[in-house]
Formats: sequence, structure tokens, C-alpha cells
Amino acid sequence: MGPLRILVVDDEPAIQRLLNTTLSAQGYQVDQALTAGDALKYVRRRAPDIVLLDLGLPDQDGLDTLRELRGFSPVPVVVLTARGAESSKVAALDSGADDYVTKPFGAPELLARIRAALRHRLQQEGTAPEFHSGRLRVDLVRRIVRVEGAEVRLSPREYDMLAQFVMHAGKVLTHRHLLQHVWLDANADPQYLRVYIRQLRQKIEARPDHPELLITEPGVGYRLQVEETPPEPPRPSHG
Repeated sequence: MGPLRILVVDDEPAIQRLLNTTLSAQGYQVDQALTAGDALKYVRRRAPDIVLLDLGLPDQDGLDTLRELRGFSPVPVVVLTARGAESSKVAALDSGADDYVTKPFGAPELLARIRAALRHRLQQEGTAPEFHSGRLRVDLVRRIVRVEGAEVRLSPREYDMLAQFVMHAGKVLTHRHLLQHVWLDANADPQYLRVYIRQLRQKIEARPDHPELLITEPGVGYRLQVEETPPEPPRPSHG
């Protein structure tokens, strides 16, 4: 899992520049398509995490593009539209959009809509958008990691590795799985894993030399220990 990839489908250079600057600053990887045809080819080939789709495209109406996209992909789509009429928004939602933002829009609103769409995607996949176990909290939508309430700064590769553990919490992840999903190469040198596991432990473990979160499974891989929440004490009965 690398940086979340957003495909921006809009032929206005000013909008493309604005979105690239805004989204890149939030840690997203931004790719761009100027036409419906290019966007559909991209989604088939690369499977982005979310699509921002303008309705006024030069080669095809955005609603038709959205319907075509929905024929082969469940990717979350936030529509960008200058069509302010309620009927246009209803048509976008009925065609498969997850949300819409009316132009001109502010960056905070757009980012909130993106987070909501990503949160919905994670829930559909059975992954909680926020993970909490003991001293560790991870927000997979905002890409924020906290240990005992304090934010911890991770490198992109460290975060990608931790996100894999969070998405499979309690399960053993093999060396091959981690190399495939973090380095995108199952045959990469396993020494990479040892280096990054050591760095992660330095940042999230109370005692890195005696880890209680990232557990080594000798000869197999690693596992993120899930701390069970203690049951609530019984309530006193009255009467």
C-alpha cells in the first residue's frame, strides 16, 4: 500500500494545478486525465483509490463517463461540477457517484469529501478507518499515527508497512506479502524488512528491544499484536 492515489479528471489547467498542489500537500499521489477516454483507460490499468470527476469533459459527458466507469469498477468517485441545480446532483448520485462538490469549491470541503469517500471504501472492504490497540492509534484516512496520544512521524515506507499490519491486525504477514505490498516486489531483499521493522519499533514500541506490538514470527514474518479491550464491569443492580 503506497500513498493513496487520486485520479483527477478535469481539462481545466487551473483546476488541475490547484488540485495537484492541494492534494499533494496532504500526502496523496495525484495523477491526471484530461478526457473521459484517458480516465477510463487509467482506471482499468491502474485502479486508483479515488476519482475526482469533472462533468464537463471535452469528449464525453461526465455522467455518461460515470455510468461507464461503474460498469467495471467500484472505485469511489467524487464529482466536481459547475452544475448547481439539484437535478444535476441527483443525476450524479443516481449514476453512481459517492459524493459531489460544486465549483467553485474550497479546499477544506473537498478534502473532507475525499476522506468521507475513502472511509466508506475502507468500510466496504471490512477495514475500520481507525485502528486502536493499546498505546497505538492509526487513522488510515488521514494517515495519522499516534502513540499514547502523541503524533508519530513516519516515512512513507514506514507508514505503508504499518498500514499493512493494521489492515491485517492480529494476522501473521509473511515476508513475501510485505515485500509484495510495500515494495511491490515479492523477490526484493528481505533485509529491507528487518531494517524497516527495526525503525518502526523505535517509533511505536515502549521498549523496542522487547516489542509488544510488532511481534516476530521466526522464519515466517511478523504480526501486529491486537490488545483486547477488557470487558466492562457489570453494572450494579438496583432493586
